[in-house]
Amino acid sequence: MDVVAALTGSTNPTDYLKKIRKRDEELGFYIGTVCPQVEMLGKSGKKRKVLAGKTEYIFRLIQSIPSKQAEPFKRWLAKTGQERIDEIENPELAQARMKAIYEQKGYPSDWIDKRLRGMAIRQNLTDEWKERGIQEHRDFAILTAEISKATFGVTPSEYKKLKRLPEKSNANLRDHMDDLELIFTMLGERMTTEISK
Repeated sequence: MDVVAALTGSTNPTDYLKKIRKRDEELGFYIGTVCPQVEMLGKSGKKRKVLAGKTEYIFRLIQSIPSKQAEPFKRWLAKTGQERIDEIENPELAQARMKAIYEQKGYPSDWIDKRLRGMAIRQNLTDEWKERGIQEHRDFAILTAEISKATFGVTPSEYKKLKRLPEKSNANLRDHMDDLELIFTMLGERMTTEISK
């Protein structure tokens, strides 16, 4: 409702959303099946259940809103989609984008180079594991934990605690490693790939 209210200026976002759902059956399906009711604190200070959705579904909702306020978001989504297609055709563009993101976050160039190299080494390792029949996310996590324990003496989740990263966040542990930690991680994963081969 907050998204609808912000992008339409409607005095009754509930009715506006109902109309959108009737007009766009696919969106109605999304909202009806993948947007759960989540208890949140309302303006009145009382908790109430409201529709919530993942970023993907919020973007889908924005695409369905015929409003001037939604247009900048729609243009951004179109531009981002075009960039991802360009990166599929030329993967170096994806690497350049990643490098630019890390630069914007204030990471030094030499750290960024190590981080990007570490990503390539990690990809080689996961490709090797896939060739050996590893498919489940849980199995990748177990193997990664073993490398981390051999390298640092702790699992990645324990390492996140040592780094004081929020448990429930999507924070990437490697983005919080210093140069030596990145080098040791790369070495551990590269050696694991070679041993596996």
